[in-house]
Amino acid sequence: MARHGRKFLAARTKVDRTREYPAEEGIALVKQLSRASFDESVEVHIRTGLNVRHAEEQLRGTIALPHGLGKTVTIAVFAAGDKAAEAEAAGADFVGTDDLAKKIEEGFSDFDIVIATPDQMPLVGRLGRVLGPQGKMPNPKVGTVTVDVAKAVEESKAGKVEYRTDRTAIVHLTIGKTSFPPEQLVENLAAVLDEIHRAKPSAAKGRYIRTVTIASTMGPGVKIDQSSARASVEERVAAAA
Repeated sequence: MARHGRKFLAARTKVDRTREYPAEEGIALVKQLSRASFDESVEVHIRTGLNVRHAEEQLRGTIALPHGLGKTVTIAVFAAGDKAAEAEAAGADFVGTDDLAKKIEEGFSDFDIVIATPDQMPLVGRLGRVLGPQGKMPNPKVGTVTVDVAKAVEESKAGKVEYRTDRTAIVHLTIGKTSFPPEQLVENLAAVLDEIHRAKPSAAKGRYIRTVTIASTMGPGVKIDQSSARASVEERVAAAA
């Protein structure tokens, strides 16, 4: 069992663990309980009722958060010729083919996302044992194997993130930083929930989303009433119309 420090335990006493907080109240509490000296990430953990042992009930996709992640995303692109030039012009941090593959094989991993053109996948495939465990292997299903590398780079830089269920059917995502205004975190959270609902597998049975919990990097979890995040954004949009 994980052991928590005194500050964490003190923060956890301020959370009603039996309650699902309205989104705005829950996010305010997470911001209040963040205790690190750095700008902590705000994470959402969505526990689903999916049986991920069945391929048709696995969940995977991408989403562009309205307000991004609040961090610089570093991108490596496997492309040659004109496509390499397009990737560089779009802001890719590392672009190459065999030379980039060699660096990765030697231990280079200072990047968050890998994008590849289809013709480079035989080369990238040989890096599967390195990129796979890091969750960085390019995949056409999430748009990281594409001929339009410029668009893929631009979207990733703007805050497009990949999501998937883990072995326990939970989706883990970062939705911003504790320094974000509360309304931006609510809108990012609502966008994530909308996407998870949209992507619901047709084979899913029973209760689809069981719990939604948010937390800062070093803080305790706060359960959120999932409908309140979406309602809050809708109310704000209506009020501004």
